[in-house]
Amino acid sequence: MLLLIFVIACNPAKYVPSGETLLDRNYVKINNESIKKSEIFPYIRQKPNKRIFGARFHLGLYNLSNIKKERWPHNWLRNIGEEPVIFDRSAVDKSVEQIRAYLISKGYFDSRVSETIETAKKQTKVYYDIILNRPYTIHNITYEVEDTTIAKIVYFDSTACLIERGKPYDVETLQAERSRQERFIRDHGFYNFSAEHIYFRVDSTIPGRQVDIIYGIRNFMRIGHGNKPVLVPHMQYKLRNIYIYPDYNPRDFLAGAEEYQKRLDTIDYRGYFFVTAQKRPLINYDLLIQSLYLRPGYTFNQTSTERTHARLMSLRTYRLVNILYNEVEEMPEGGDYRYLDCIIQLTPVSRQSFSVELEGTNSGGNLGGALNFIYQNRNLFHGAEQFNLKLKGAYETFSQTTTGIKSTQEFGVETSLRLPKFFLPFLESENFIRKYTPSTTIQAAYNYQNLPVYTRTIANASFGYQWNQDAYRTHIVYPVQMNFVKIPSIEEEYYRNVIEKSSYLINSYKDVLIAGGSYSYIFSRQNIRRSRDNWFMRINVESSGNILRTAMKLAGVKPVTDSVYSHYNIFGQPFAQFVKGDIDIRYTRIINDISSIVFRGFAGAGIPFKNSLAMPFEKQYFEGGANGVRGWQVRSLGPGSYSPPESKYINQTGDIKLEANVEYRFKLFWILEGAVFVDAGNIWAIREDPDRPGAKFNLNKFYDDIAIGTGFGMRFDLKFVLLRADLGFKFRDPKYTGSDRWLLTRQSGTGNNMALVIAIGYPF
Repeated sequence: MLLLIFVIACNPAKYVPSGETLLDRNYVKINNESIKKSEIFPYIRQKPNKRIFGARFHLGLYNLSNIKKERWPHNWLRNIGEEPVIFDRSAVDKSVEQIRAYLISKGYFDSRVSETIETAKKQTKVYYDIILNRPYTIHNITYEVEDTTIAKIVYFDSTACLIERGKPYDVETLQAERSRQERFIRDHGFYNFSAEHIYFRVDSTIPGRQVDIIYGIRNFMRIGHGNKPVLVPHMQYKLRNIYIYPDYNPRDFLAGAEEYQKRLDTIDYRGYFFVTAQKRPLINYDLLIQSLYLRPGYTFNQTSTERTHARLMSLRTYRLVNILYNEVEEMPEGGDYRYLDCIIQLTPVSRQSFSVELEGTNSGGNLGGALNFIYQNRNLFHGAEQFNLKLKGAYETFSQTTTGIKSTQEFGVETSLRLPKFFLPFLESENFIRKYTPSTTIQAAYNYQNLPVYTRTIANASFGYQWNQDAYRTHIVYPVQMNFVKIPSIEEEYYRNVIEKSSYLINSYKDVLIAGGSYSYIFSRQNIRRSRDNWFMRINVESSGNILRTAMKLAGVKPVTDSVYSHYNIFGQPFAQFVKGDIDIRYTRIINDISSIVFRGFAGAGIPFKNSLAMPFEKQYFEGGANGVRGWQVRSLGPGSYSPPESKYINQTGDIKLEANVEYRFKLFWILEGAVFVDAGNIWAIREDPDRPGAKFNLNKFYDDIAIGTGFGMRFDLKFVLLRADLGFKFRDPKYTGSDRWLLTRQSGTGNNMALVIAIGYPF
C-alpha cells in the first residue's frame, strides 16, 4: 500500500501548464517560541496538495488520468483526486498581510514578516520568515458605560473580566470577553442586549510597549419621532406568563393557524399556562415544570433558557423543542422594566413503536448478525419513562487459527426502563434534577449462548443511576447488579484437554452468581468541535460478593467446604467475590482535514479473593482481535509468556491487562480510508498458576512479556456504518525466548505471524 502511494505520486508536475510551477511546500520560521508555527499556517492563503506519508497521493490519482478524456476511469480519477495547486504570487502577498494582521492581534505591533521563494524543477517552495519583538502588554483598563444600571452590573463583575493588566494584548481575549459580558448582561434580564453594544478602543501611545484599553458599552438605539434613531438606556425584562404547548403540532399550525388555535384549551397549573387540545395530559405537568429553569416573575435569563431547552430534549419524549419570547406592549405601573411572555412549543415523538432490526455485530473481531424484534414506549406512565423490550436472535462467526471459522448462536430477551429522575427520596428535589439531569435505569435480560465447545446461560438484573456533571463529564452508578451464570454443558474433549489441566480454568468455568455494583466516570470531548484535538477517558470500578459474604457471616451461615476451598453458597451455588478496576484513555490529534493520529492507553486489573479462587469468566480480560493487539487472533495472546497447547478452541484470559495503541488514519478517496497502526500489550494472571507457566504478572519483568504488533488497515465509511479490515503482523511475540521474540530476527517456520481481522467501527 505504501509503495502504491509513492508510485502514483511520481511526476507531480505532469499537468502543470508551461510557464507555471507547482506549489510544493510552505515553511514558517519564527525567531522565538512565543508564537507557534501551527498558529501561522491557517493564515497562509494557498495550501499545497495534500500528502500522506510525505507523498501527494490525491494529486497522483489525478495525474493517473488523461485530462483529454472524459470517459471512465479518467473522469473518476479526477473526481476522487486533487488537481495540482499552481503557485500564485499574489496569494503569497495576501498571506504576508494576513500573518502580519494576526501578529498585530496578538500584541506584536511591530513584527516583521518577509517571504523567500525558491523554484526548481517546476516546483516552488515558499519560506515565511517572522521576526518578533516583545509584545505590547495591557497597562490599564477604563470602563465607559453609558447605562447606569448596566454599569453597576459590569463593575460588580469586573473581577471576572478576562482582560488582565500586565498580560499581552490579544484580540482573541477581547472577543472572548465580549461574548462573556454579553451573556452575563443578558442573564440579568436585558433581553435586547447583544455583543454589538460592546466596543473596545486601544491606545498604543503609552510608553514602555504598553496599551490602555477603553472598555465601552453603548446605549440601546431605537427609532424615535420622525423615524430618527435615538439612544436610550437598555431595558430590563421580566417574565410575565409562561405558555407551554405540550403537544404542539407544527404541521397543523401551518395548515390553519386559526382553526388550530380554536381547538386548544388553556389550563392554569401551578402558575404556568398549559395550552393543549388533549383532555388528559400526554406527559405529567409536574415533570415538565421541574424541567424548567424559567419562572413567572423572574428576570429574563439566557442561560436558563438554554438549560431548559437541553433538559426538555433530554427527556427523549419530544422531537422538537422551541422556546420563544414575545415583548408585552404594556408597561408595569411604577416599574423600570418591561414584560416578556415565554412560549414553549413541545412536539412529541410517537409514544409507541415496534420495529424489526437486522444488525451486524462485532465481538472482539468476531463478525456476525442479529435479528431483533423491538418494542419501545417513550412515555410509559406519562412521566417520560422510556421502556424497551427486545427479543434477539444472533449468529456469530468465531475465528481460530487452528480450526478456521466456527460459529456461536445466541437467543435472548432484554428489557429496560429509564426514569428521568433519581429513584431516591432524598434526591428528588427539583433543583437537583435541573442541575444534573439525572436518570434511573432498571434492566433485566436472559441469554442463551451456544458456543463452539460449551453452552452458557446468563440471567441478569441491574438498577442504576446516571447524571451529567457538565457537558463533558458523566457519572454512572449501579449499586445493584445481579448475574446468574450457568454452564449446562462443556464438550468432553475440551474439558479434558484444556480446562482440567488448569486449576485457574477449572475455577473459571463454573456456575456462579455475580452480585455487586459498579461505578463509571466518563470524560469526553469527542462530540464537541470534532475538527479539534480531543480527549476521552473512562474509569470503571466494580465489586461483587463483599456485602453478600458479610451479611452471611453476620447471619451465622456456615460456609461449604469441599476438596478445594471453603466458600459460601446462595441459591445452591457459590457467588463470586472480587474487585475490579480499569481505565481507558484516548487522545485524537487532528493533523489536517484528511489525517489524524489517535493514541490509546488501557490498564485494568481484577482481584478475586475469599469466596473466589478465580475471576468469573465473564469478568476476565482477553487480548488480540479487532480491538486489541491486532497481530493476534482474538483471545489467542497471553497470558504473559505462556504458550497454550494446540486446541481447536483457544480462549486465553487473565486478571490483568495493559495495552497501548497508536493509529494514523487518513482519507484516501470516495468512501475509502486507510490506517497504519502499532499495538502493544498483554494479559496476565494475578496469581501463580503452575498449569500456565509464565502467566503470572511480575512487576519487575512484566515489560518482557509485552507483545507488539503492527500493520495497516482499510476502512469503508458508509456513513451509517464503518466497515474495517485490518491486517496485523506479530512484531514481538513474548511466548518465544531471546532474539526469536522479534519478527525480524526470528527463524522461519515458527508459526503464523499475521492475522486478518474484519470488524465494524473504529477499534477505539
